[in-house]
Amino acid sequence: MTKYLLVSFKTCPWVQRAAIILREKKVDFEFRHIDPDNRPDWFIAISPHRKVPVLRIDDRRSLFESNAIAEYLDETIAPRLHPEDPVERAVNRAWTDYVPTFASLVTATAYADTEADYRAAAGNISLPFDRLEKALEKQGKGPYFNGAAYSLVDAAYAPFLQRYFFLDRIKKLGHIETFPRLQAWGKR
Repeated sequence: MTKYLLVSFKTCPWVQRAAIILREKKVDFEFRHIDPDNRPDWFIAISPHRKVPVLRIDDRRSLFESNAIAEYLDETIAPRLHPEDPVERAVNRAWTDYVPTFASLVTATAYADTEADYRAAAGNISLPFDRLEKALEKQGKGPYFNGAAYSLVDAAYAPFLQRYFFLDRIKKLGHIETFPRLQAWGKR
């Protein structure tokens, strides 16, 4: 049986993506948190970029970057979370490639230094929300990105939608209510 170690900071959304996939596939794994301000030597030795996530396989190989980890897990552990159809799979991959842009725009309010920066960041949230709303409309009736089937796209966006909902509770942003498919998907 393969042994998996997933290394994270306590609140890293990129690692959450890998954890969601491992749990969706019902894989046993060790979850180890490290301090981002005091990365241990053993971690530096296994993480080429010195960042998380790192998925350690059988204490021998390290995978890094959340998208590469997600793809590896999907290729090696059933059930497959990517669609079987090559075109649909490519569409899904394109939407997972959009995650860094989405994440940057949707969570930028959390990093704003001034009220003006906050308002500017909040004003940018509608663009990625609109893009995903349209994608969800094309994809089907839900509740997931590909309709009834949970996918890597769902796992990729979940941590960032969770952060939006959290930030929206702290200081009302009020964007997601105008995107009903995205709101339902995020809550799901």
